[in-house]
Amino acid sequence: MSIFDVVVAGGGLAGLCLARQLKLEAPDLRVLVIEKRRHPVREAAFKVGESSVEIGAHYFETILGLAPHLRGAHLEKLGLRYFFPHEGNREIHRRVELGPSLFPPVRSFQLDRGRLENYLLDSARASGVEVVDGASVKGLAFGEPHHTIDFDGVEGVRRAHARWIVDASGRAGLIKRQLGLARAVGHGANASWFRIKSRLRVDDWSTDPSWQSRVGGGLRWQSTNHLMGRGYWVWLIPLGSGSTSVGIVADGDIHPFARINRLERAIEWLREFEPQCADVVEAHAGEVEDFLALRHYAHGCARVFSADRWALVGEAGVFTDPFYSPGSDFIALGNDYVTDLIVRQTRGEDITVRADRFDETYRRLFDAFLRLYEGQYALMGNAQVMTAKAAWDNASYWAITALLFFQRRYRRPEFIASIDDLLRRFFSLHVRMQRLFRAWDLADTGSYADAFTNLMRVDELRALQADLAGPLLDDEVLRGRLESNFGLLECLARALQALALGAAPSLEPALHASMAAGDLLNIEPLRVAPRRAAIHV
Repeated sequence: MSIFDVVVAGGGLAGLCLARQLKLEAPDLRVLVIEKRRHPVREAAFKVGESSVEIGAHYFETILGLAPHLRGAHLEKLGLRYFFPHEGNREIHRRVELGPSLFPPVRSFQLDRGRLENYLLDSARASGVEVVDGASVKGLAFGEPHHTIDFDGVEGVRRAHARWIVDASGRAGLIKRQLGLARAVGHGANASWFRIKSRLRVDDWSTDPSWQSRVGGGLRWQSTNHLMGRGYWVWLIPLGSGSTSVGIVADGDIHPFARINRLERAIEWLREFEPQCADVVEAHAGEVEDFLALRHYAHGCARVFSADRWALVGEAGVFTDPFYSPGSDFIALGNDYVTDLIVRQTRGEDITVRADRFDETYRRLFDAFLRLYEGQYALMGNAQVMTAKAAWDNASYWAITALLFFQRRYRRPEFIASIDDLLRRFFSLHVRMQRLFRAWDLADTGSYADAFTNLMRVDELRALQADLAGPLLDDEVLRGRLESNFGLLECLARALQALALGAAPSLEPALHASMAAGDLLNIEPLRVAPRRAAIHV
């Protein structure tokens, strides 16, 4: 009979990272990972989720100690970059561009998922984790003192017993289905994507000298590039293997799933809405490596962590939206919580209250992240409103959400309880700002062109991101930093509300009710102009 401390059902990114973290924090734990796919897997054309942002990158690089692999085998990311629509989307240099000119202070990466997961699986085995690949879970039963999981593979049917079972099976959701934990959400977007075995360099799409000079070295291609339009965005993500990931994400009510759910339909859709991109893709039609489509990808869960010694991590639990690349963030948060619970329970601690608090905080964060996207896809063609929204969304993430992770406080439920009032004010302001952006979009009928915005030029925003990499703070100092950051967010909210009111005076009654106190940051609106409009954020 095989007995383990932990069985991880699923050896993708979430499951393999969890196994690595468990062995780093408690090397004596007996860990089994059951993975459906045979390894090694293909590079490039293997899973989606190539782009990371600050929380996920910090988790991979620092907490899991993957910095040498990431820097040697993957690409450092030149931030998030957006191109808003202009007159048929045939001249990228005429489109309003939002993005950095230089690499941001805090690193993030473009990940080749196949390359990374092969590395993680090999290193897991080297650390003493038993990994069975090419195996399928056939059943699991919860019990005392061990849970039971049956699976089959090349060696036939096996049974394992474990104190903990962690579901990292992705959308298969083994535990979610068995316990009836699935919860629908109101965000109805769809996606399709494919990989091309070539480097598709956005920098090559225009020879306009002014446009070329905005980003030195021709490095736009290292960003996660978003081609934006009403109800949709298209991603272009480079991979370390030399391929490029191309994806279409769209609100199903504005762009029906049937328009993008097959390769030929997706390319036809690109011809209509992103013809310059379509021309580039069609020039490489013989290099398409794969095609996948996913309908209504966002999903919730009634519970993800339980003191009954089970947990769900990664997409087995919840998923919001790929727009700000939060998938690896939720892997980081979930794995951090689960590792803490397993290590403490194995030491004999009662984790009942701790598991409840972790579960509540995690799902509270999920709800806050979901608000960024739910009902917001219609805004994506509005350069002015989406610039304001990106400023707010990024500032909020750096000021509160990411800072708590970098400071290792999510695993301190007593600290999270001590800032409950701050978090309530933060989440309330966050919801009001998302409502503002929707109302502003409806009132703004402007058309924008020939402009470049760089959030990193705002000293306060750049400092928020740079401060993530600072030293660990004691509780009192961190509480003061969080309050100070929230005060900055109130100032930013007031500035953005003032911009909205200047652009659309009819919004005044709604804005008056939700105006935040504080001084304005130096933020000015886009100008509506046919040529060379300036933008200052």
